[in-house]
Amino acid sequence: MILSENDQIELRIIELNQEHQDLHYIIDHLSEEIQPDQLRIRRLKKRRLFIKDQIVHLKSTLIPDLDA
Repeated sequence: MILSENDQIELRIIELNQEHQDLHYIIDHLSEEIQPDQLRIRRLKKRRLFIKDQIVHLKSTLIPDLDA
């Protein structure tokens, strides 16, 4: 089955949302440790932010351009 470009983008958004949620879960658990690895947490937070930016960008590509 061949997916349209919009369908492929929507699937990618779903994948990125799942990864974002996974990172959120991991960061929360790492933060609860007695001596959390701050460097690792910072890296994971940067990755999570990067993924969020990708999601926003992909969602914006799904919005049709309107002529003024």
